[in-house]
Parts: sequence; C-alpha cells; structure tokens
Amino acid sequence: MADRLRVLSGVNGAELAALTELCMRSKAHWGYDADFMAACRDALTVRATDLCDALAVIGPPQAPCAMAQVSTRGDCAMLERLFVAPEAMGAGHGRSLYRWAIATAREHGAQKLHIEADPAARGFYERMGATLCGTAPSGSIPDRHLPLLVHDI
Repeated sequence: MADRLRVLSGVNGAELAALTELCMRSKAHWGYDADFMAACRDALTVRATDLCDALAVIGPPQAPCAMAQVSTRGDCAMLERLFVAPEAMGAGHGRSLYRWAIATAREHGAQKLHIEADPAARGFYERMGATLCGTAPSGSIPDRHLPLLVHDI
C-alpha cells in the first residue's frame, strides 16, 4: 500500500472539508439519489469534535482516500465511520482501517466493536469477522433501518 495510515490528533478546516467530501463520495458510490445524500450530509460531516475519538486517515491531507473513526466507552467501542473513496476501493485500505479500528478498540479496553453499517457495506464487515446482531434506526432517513453488527475483540 503506497499511502500510509495516519492517526489524526489535529486538523485544519480544509482537511475536515476534504474528509467530509470523502465520506459523501464514498456513500454516493452506492447509487443513492441527491435527496438521500442531502439527508445524510449532517451525519457524514466530519467536525473538529470528532477528534475526541480515534481517527485515522490514508492519503494526504488535501486528498484523503480512506478514513475511519472509533469511539470507546468502557468495554464497548463503536466504529463511527469507515469510508473509502470509490477510486481507491479494492486497494486494501478498508481492510487496513478495519484492522486499525480493532486494534484501537482493544488498546482502549473494549471487548466488542459495534458497527451500524450501510446495507451495501454489510458483506465487507462480515468478511472481516463481524456478525449481524440486529438492526438500528437510521439517524438520517426516517423509517430506514441499518444492519447492526458486532465484532468480538
């Protein structure tokens, strides 16, 4: 993998905007229409407050190609985000970031990693070792439910 994983502790506004754009492009890759994407914009926006969680990026600050965010509370961790740019899919960035997420959760004392996944990403998480344990309501789209997965650490 040519690009190295960077764990972020601080970013500027331009990098936050680039990460948000990455999330939007990655989500749109699955064929969602403009109304759906507009409804998801707030949830996909990366803010400075997200740096309270563990955040890792692959690619340069001005053009990241993948990112992941993990929060940990007690013995449970949550994969808040894992997005790969459409043009970078298949290059192993998702696997690298998922492994980073598991290691980060473990380092923070978590015993489980919880994932509310886009339905299109469910197969990826299952291949990585997560198991389906239910559904969770979407915070962006009324009456939409997302696959809820868990990975024992």
